[in-house]
Amino acid sequence: MNAQVIQGLQRWRTIRSTLSGSIGFVPTMGALHEGHLALLKRSVSENDATVLSIFVNATQFNDRADLDRYPRSLEQDIAHAQRCGVDFILLPDHAELYPDDYRYRVAEGELSLALCGADRPGHFDGVLTVVMKLINLVRPSTAYFGLKDYQQYRLIKGMCESFFMETAIVGCETVREQDGLAMSSRNRRLDADARAKAGRLSGLLREARTDEAAKAALTAADMQVGYVQTLEGRRCAAVTLESCDGAVRLIDNVIVDSVDTSEMPGGESR
Repeated sequence: MNAQVIQGLQRWRTIRSTLSGSIGFVPTMGALHEGHLALLKRSVSENDATVLSIFVNATQFNDRADLDRYPRSLEQDIAHAQRCGVDFILLPDHAELYPDDYRYRVAEGELSLALCGADRPGHFDGVLTVVMKLINLVRPSTAYFGLKDYQQYRLIKGMCESFFMETAIVGCETVREQDGLAMSSRNRRLDADARAKAGRLSGLLREARTDEAAKAALTAADMQVGYVQTLEGRRCAAVTLESCDGAVRLIDNVIVDSVDTSEMPGGESR
């Protein structure tokens, strides 16, 4: 059976009231790749019904140009979702999701200010706010998130626990290209030269003995380093590469042997 494509939230609320059994949910900003499809396939295999949302969330972009350049491929996304066996594809618009014009928002005061949050002010406020809204609308048993953005996963999981939300947050390991590059919608913006450099990112993170050594190796490979920091045994990094389509920011993390036993931002022991 083909997935139902739903654009109005009132229509979705009516449909949701008829559903029983377990509901799996995969929230995305579209431009689906094999990493997203792995999340969808897992949800389909573990739940009675699966909901995919596609929504490019403006509130998590601190750079308007980055928002404007974010890749969009709705028809292709719907076709991919159909092949995965998704039951519902939810396509909300900004006005419906933000009737208050973003006056009310969710904020976290420690982990969200580090790593990606340090140079993207307000980014995680937008992420947490839209995820809470979508979870409240879908009311899933389980929501699935890729671990490429480990910081985002930890924040969403922490939000759901802190607000007694009944949805289980499941992290799924990163799906990679043959050369190790983490699959990302932003990879579409890389030209051939930048793509070749990006393919070295995960290997350089994994091979370095320390975070500082990883920073030096990435800089030597002609990547502009935003940060390299190990959290809970994962070496997390953000780099920027110059491409013909402008600067492209990529994030990744790899599991490393050395684990710092100090506390991570947010007061949780690693």
